[in-house]
Order: sequence, then C-alpha cells, then structure tokens
Amino acid sequence: MKKIKFSEITPEKIYLKRRDFIKKLGLSTSSLMVGQNFLNSANASTQNLELTEYRYISTYNNYYEFGTRKSDPVEKSQNFKTSPWSLTIDGEVEKKITLTVDEIKNSFPIEERIYRLRCVEGWSMIIPWMGFSLSKLLEKASPNSKAKFVEFTSVYDPEQMPGQRYPILQWPYKEGLRIDEAMHPLTTMVTGLYGKELPNQNGAPLRLIVPWKYGFKSAKAIVNIKFVERMPTSSWMRASPREYGFYSNVNPRVDHPRWSQASERVIGSGILSERIPTAIFNGYGEEVASLYSGMDLKKNF
Repeated sequence: MKKIKFSEITPEKIYLKRRDFIKKLGLSTSSLMVGQNFLNSANASTQNLELTEYRYISTYNNYYEFGTRKSDPVEKSQNFKTSPWSLTIDGEVEKKITLTVDEIKNSFPIEERIYRLRCVEGWSMIIPWMGFSLSKLLEKASPNSKAKFVEFTSVYDPEQMPGQRYPILQWPYKEGLRIDEAMHPLTTMVTGLYGKELPNQNGAPLRLIVPWKYGFKSAKAIVNIKFVERMPTSSWMRASPREYGFYSNVNPRVDHPRWSQASERVIGSGILSERIPTAIFNGYGEEVASLYSGMDLKKNF
C-alpha cells in the first residue's frame, strides 16, 4: 500500500471537483478510500451525504482546552506548538515505546476515511479524515494478558491552552476504550483531514476518531496511551457520570438527561434545516454491533 505524503494530496477545490466527477460516474465516495473492503463497507454509511465544508470543520469545534465556545479553538490555538511532539505507549505491555509524530506518520500508510462525527449536543459533520487504524500502532507495544482497557491522555499545557487554567474539567483530558474497541479496524489515529495536516483546533498533531461513539470519546492532542487492567475514568465521566457514560455509543434511544439524541442537525446545512434521524452506532452498526452482543445498551450508555 502506497504511503501518502501530505504534499502529494490534492488541494481542497480540486479535491471537491474530483468527488463531483466521481459521483457523476456513479461511483460512491467509499471507492476513493484506501484500505480494506471492511473499511469500504463502513464508509458506505456516508456515501450519499455531502462532505461538510472545511470552513465549518475547522471553525466549529468542541475543544475545552482552548475554551467552551465553539469559536474558541480556532481563535486561541493558532500559536499552539505541535513540534516537537512524542507519544508514549506503556502500562500493561511487553515493551514501552515512545515515538515522534514523524516516526508515526512514516511508519503507517495514511488512508482517507470518511466518517460522520456525531456530537452529544445534537450536531454532526461528514469529515474526510486522514489516518490509519489505531490497532497498527498499539500492536507495536505488545499488550500483555492483563491489558483489558486502553486509556488516552491529552497534553497538559496551560500556558498554551488557556482553557486549562480553569477547572472546567479535571486536566489533563483523559478518555478510555475497551481493548477490543481500541483494536477495531474503524478506530482511527488521525493525522489530518480534508487532505491537509490536522489543524490545531481539530486536535493536532494526533487525535483519535471512534466513529460509532459521540465525539468527546475521540481524544485530541494525545501524548500517552496506556494499557490498563481496570476501566479508566474519563474526564467527562468524572465531571458528570449521570450524563456521560464510559461507552457513549451513539444511540438514539438513550437520551442525554438534558436533551434528546433521536435526531441531529448536519453542520453547514443551515440553521433552519430539517433535522435527520440519528442512526444507532452512528450508522456503523453492521461493523461494530457484535462488540456489544448481550449488553444492555441503555444501562451501559
């Protein structure tokens, strides 16, 4: 599989024209994706939807490290330094490893993955992410038999991240997945979007995307990945366990205590646009429902 350099990726205007041309030929957007048939199948859930424009993806963000307003991340992150940067994988592993961002990008072929990002407030975006399956990176550390969960820790740098100067959450930001969720092929380590380097406001230089879960599960600016034996307590679980559970799978039948999750508004479609029904597992049920066989998804929200 060919490795894609960001310098070789098509500029956005041409990129959009290329997609329009392919649609006219009757091909789906999933045919553009580099990867296995399994991932092409997952991409099918977004193939008939328009990509969210880059201007919305890069200016309407949840990233409390920079502030609580949607515009705070883009306004306050532009001088955030993402180089040098390294990621450590440790905990219940055979070998602790530390890799720089360049080492990570040069070690794995970068794929385009078109996933819906669904946020708990009721909005969504269709985003062409650039990245690779997280499992490829985790396997390098050889988790041992005690490893049952994976904990992700974001950078702590209040000098550069003004939101961390306030106790909005317990810093640094932490998230967690069950090990089989983390190893699932759809779980992606993201290095870019829309054929560009990942913007600071979107979690540069390394962020997670777990497409069947609500957006807050996808940790940004990751500096540590730890294999652990017990379920980790994520930042939002700690802040409000009644509202934010460990699993946080997109489920239209489980309401947030303060609003319904049955429908969503696609960003960029207009503030008065019709809301669309939310799909179980964000539309990726065919690929991931087996992970939760026999579980009460209302109790394990």
